[in-house]
Amino acid sequence: MNLLSHIGAYILMLKGMFTKPENNRMYWKEFMHQCAEIGFGALPIVIIISLFLGAVSTVQTAYQLVSPLVPMTTVAQIVRDSMILELSPTVLSIVLAGVIGSKIASELGNMRISEQIDALEIMGINPKSYLVLPKIAAGLVVIPGLIVISAFLGIWGGKMAGNFSGILAPDIYDIGLRQNLNIHNITIAFYKSYAFAFIVSSIPAYYGFNVKGGSLEIGRASTSAVVVSCILILFADYTIAALLL
Repeated sequence: MNLLSHIGAYILMLKGMFTKPENNRMYWKEFMHQCAEIGFGALPIVIIISLFLGAVSTVQTAYQLVSPLVPMTTVAQIVRDSMILELSPTVLSIVLAGVIGSKIASELGNMRISEQIDALEIMGINPKSYLVLPKIAAGLVVIPGLIVISAFLGIWGGKMAGNFSGILAPDIYDIGLRQNLNIHNITIAFYKSYAFAFIVSSIPAYYGFNVKGGSLEIGRASTSAVVVSCILILFADYTIAALLL
């Protein structure tokens, strides 16, 4: 399939999701299941990555700001804005594309080649609405929350790293966190979070839903889903930054 065919099939998949639910309770149960799968499944890696991102940012920023003319509170400001604007939304979303995206693509791909999706269609259930929509909706709910948690943990990890290494005292770090806080940066971070969440959940769902072949094609679809998701995340990151900053 060429690029235009992929775009057309992707739009048709999104359009086909919005139908009247056959059973509201069944759809709600699937949505909650996906929220738990995405949220709790990715939480450990989110915690580990966020703490180290904040710690490394503090150490490297303090190493570069060696001038006595620059107050040490600037280190905290840089770490805070870096985590909110770029590191937590973008880096974490790229990681989640690998963790969550590959899982979604392989799950739907396995259902496709084992004819479970065909069985749903025979029973009169719209598989796009029942299988794809809850995953995208859960991603839009859970992933921004994970990014918020990541930003807090990254800032806290930076504070701990500065304290343990003797680079920056906690009280000075706290003063820097409160200085020159731009609420617009938080707004941009939320725009990025929802855009990246949609990409991380919908692109793998498309590749998994349209798998043709056997188990080998599932692996290829998962790989393609992760690669395309990462590229689109970076493109969306640049686009949002260029438009809003």
